[in-house]
Amino acid sequence: MKKVSIVTGGASGIGLALGTGLVQRGWHVVLADLQEVAAKQHGERLSRIGPGSAVGAHVDVRDPDAVAHLVASTHREHGQLDLMVNNAGIGIGGEPEELELVHWDTIIDTNLRGVIHGCHAAYPVMLRQGHGQILNVASTAGLIPSPGQMAPYAATKFGVVGLSYALRAAGADHGIRVSVLCPGWIDTPMLDGAWPQDLPIPPSIASSPPLREGLLQSGARIYPVDRLAEDALRGLERDKAVLVIPREWHRNSVLFRLVPPLIQAKALAMTRAMRTTVGQRTHL
Repeated sequence: MKKVSIVTGGASGIGLALGTGLVQRGWHVVLADLQEVAAKQHGERLSRIGPGSAVGAHVDVRDPDAVAHLVASTHREHGQLDLMVNNAGIGIGGEPEELELVHWDTIIDTNLRGVIHGCHAAYPVMLRQGHGQILNVASTAGLIPSPGQMAPYAATKFGVVGLSYALRAAGADHGIRVSVLCPGWIDTPMLDGAWPQDLPIPPSIASSPPLREGLLQSGARIYPVDRLAEDALRGLERDKAVLVIPREWHRNSVLFRLVPPLIQAKALAMTRAMRTTVGQRTHL
């Protein structure tokens, strides 16, 4: 019998890469996403490739009832849920004084509440069946200080990390394993300036180059998403609590625990550098 997984945000980026890796390992995967058409297309494609299978499904992780229905229907159809991947997320940033409450509400509802909704739905199912694994996707921004323009994103990702640590302790005696994935710069559409529809774009973001452009100019390493997925799935097989990928970001997280001012100084330098870049573009 195939193992069964749900991957939210499964129509693109990290979610799709994780889903692909699971299908290649013989799993059945539900690719759940707001982009229903793309999710179903990828599900059909992956099923043709095998050796596992996949289907696409529509879900808005901001809606707890929709997430609960997805988990219940998947478990009812297959009789098990072995892995819940709470991956759906968005990137919102800008200078703090530019942000409206709608910016904060949108990213919290998606990046933090969306993960909570997934855990809230999947954990009791796994408790009843006596086994299961949850992977929450956070970021290295949930482990170390970020530039000031990333405050909304960092707030949600620190929350996901804290939730995952606590849920891991809660599930340990019940056969439920919980891990948190903390990626660095990964080659996904988020680097190209994807922005939620119908949400005002702060001036500092509108006048900034896409994040990918800035990273390439700075010489930063952008990690391939398929390699991230392989690294993450190997880490899950070893039941690692925190998956920091790529490995060089692990050094920064250790340094922050040992010498906090050093990493805080880097965050301040990045904040100033981003402001300088915006200022230069504004006056071109």
